[in-house]
Amino acid sequence: MSWIPNTFDNYNRMGDVGVIAICCVIFILLASSYVSRTLSFRVFSGIVGVLFLAALIDIGYHDLILLRNPALNTWIYILRIVYVALLFNTFFLFSLYTSIVSNLEHKKARIIAVAASLMLVVFVSIDVILTVRGIGFHIDADGTVHGGFDVFMIGYLLFAAFLASQMFRIRNHLFKRVLYGFYGVMAVSVSIRIGQYALNQSSLTTLTFSLPAIAMLYFMHSSPYNVVVGTLDIRAMEDYVQRLYKRKAPFIFMSLLLPDFNVEGKSLPESIQAQTRRFSRELFRNGILFMLGNGHIVMIAAKKRNPDYEEWMKNILQEFLEQFENFKLPYKIVYGESMEEISRDIKYADLIESANAGIPLNTIHRVNDEDIARFSEHEYILAELKDICEKHDLDDPRVLAYCQPVLNCHTHTLNSAEALMRLNLEKTGVIYPDSFIPLAESHGYIHVLTEIILHKTCQEIRKLSAEGFAVKRISVNVSVLELRSSEFCGDIERIIRNAEIPSDKIAIELTESHSEADFMIMKEIIEKLHRQGIQFYLDDFGTGYSNMERIMELPFDIIKFDRTMLIACDKDDRSAKMVNSLANMFRDMAYSVLYEGVEDDADEALCAGMSASYLQGYKYSRPVPIERLREFLPKAM
Repeated sequence: MSWIPNTFDNYNRMGDVGVIAICCVIFILLASSYVSRTLSFRVFSGIVGVLFLAALIDIGYHDLILLRNPALNTWIYILRIVYVALLFNTFFLFSLYTSIVSNLEHKKARIIAVAASLMLVVFVSIDVILTVRGIGFHIDADGTVHGGFDVFMIGYLLFAAFLASQMFRIRNHLFKRVLYGFYGVMAVSVSIRIGQYALNQSSLTTLTFSLPAIAMLYFMHSSPYNVVVGTLDIRAMEDYVQRLYKRKAPFIFMSLLLPDFNVEGKSLPESIQAQTRRFSRELFRNGILFMLGNGHIVMIAAKKRNPDYEEWMKNILQEFLEQFENFKLPYKIVYGESMEEISRDIKYADLIESANAGIPLNTIHRVNDEDIARFSEHEYILAELKDICEKHDLDDPRVLAYCQPVLNCHTHTLNSAEALMRLNLEKTGVIYPDSFIPLAESHGYIHVLTEIILHKTCQEIRKLSAEGFAVKRISVNVSVLELRSSEFCGDIERIIRNAEIPSDKIAIELTESHSEADFMIMKEIIEKLHRQGIQFYLDDFGTGYSNMERIMELPFDIIKFDRTMLIACDKDDRSAKMVNSLANMFRDMAYSVLYEGVEDDADEALCAGMSASYLQGYKYSRPVPIERLREFLPKAM
């Protein structure tokens, strides 16, 4: 900082007073917005604290100079060096913060931190040496202030260039708009610093360091409040639970789920918003609301502040039921008290979701030991699925291949089958698909499971063929979600090719998707794999609102009629005629029809009279380990 008398005389403390005010406002916002206390948050708080202290010191040492008392010169030198060190330290913290928010790998982040630290030490040391030797900032015996050689400005520009280059190197780790926003703010800050240097000014130096901090607050730590309903987001909820857990403060929670509004694009009616605000304000002391979805609100309140919470909980539930008589909306309410294991892992959102899944609509449910046990199993299965996915072992013994034989009505033999999946986990034993398939789909693990079951199916087909069994084909279920991966077709082809079996020994079962994008992807994939000889089944026809036009556009080979179609046939002649007409139509259009859920001779006779090509159900066999398929297959002629 080139402080010649003219520069010092131009100093106006209002610039630093403004920085102090900005820092105070930022701290107030952070304290009242429940921002997550992550590492980046702590570094950001450190930046604001350093700037606050730097502004105070800048005012202090300028005020001491005004006194022109030689006895205070030592303090002036000390305060100025501390001020310079704080500003360079701010640059170091900016660099550290950028590495953290961009999730830079540890080795690269360490190199950047070391480089920034060296620059900090070097420039502060040079400034001290120049001051001691009288080359830099110094004060004459008559009280005249000299700026001397301006190492601070050189260091400022080099540090700014270092930060700019660092941000350029991590440009692929940050959202482009955020990156450009930081570039713009840094450009304004450097321009102000250069401008005041040219005008022999120093009043706004600390402010130029504050502007990037304001950008950080806006981009990275903005308040998660929904100012209409008064709710915070799930990140704030997790942070609040973590703080309560660290303080060993027990709490109560209450969840309100309104399924009609818990979809994208919908919001709660104002009448419900008003009641929600009132409940949290009047019925609980310091209750905090969190919104987990458009129609899902959770309230958390410390038990210490609500010793009579049992009575309040009873009142709020009673009043809620009275109010919802007017709204006539389906709901689910889950409530309970904090639990050590759930608080430790910050899993209340998942626990509430699990509890909601296990109760019917219009139910008020208190979380109990059974819910905890089910949730613990849910978490264990999820952890195992993650491990299976990460290891990606196609022979993973935890994934069991089962199959259910299928009767070929033309040859009257069980020469094909459907491959089914089971998990065999150490703590739970064998579990069925409905317990893990939804988890695998929602967490992105489903394709690895499909690869494993396809691999095991292909290996078994090769063994059966080598033993002389006639295997027409075995179908494997595939989730529509998997088709969105550009590697799907390649993975399927690779596994079949590595097993050295003909592609027509494998079929893929898909359920209809109502998404236009999924429909186009499905069509493209079916056509591509069809050319390799792989056949496709439309699974679960009759369970939803099938779009016949779309079905006709997709080159399926076999249409699987769900058991609900058979049940409908037993109800009345009208339903039977409709199912029969659909089956005849598909047959006339060269589709084969497979009926699922055939349980007895009556079912078999009914299906045989309705254009059945294939039959599947307990009449022929329950699902069995795929190694037992040889008990049903005929020998090749």
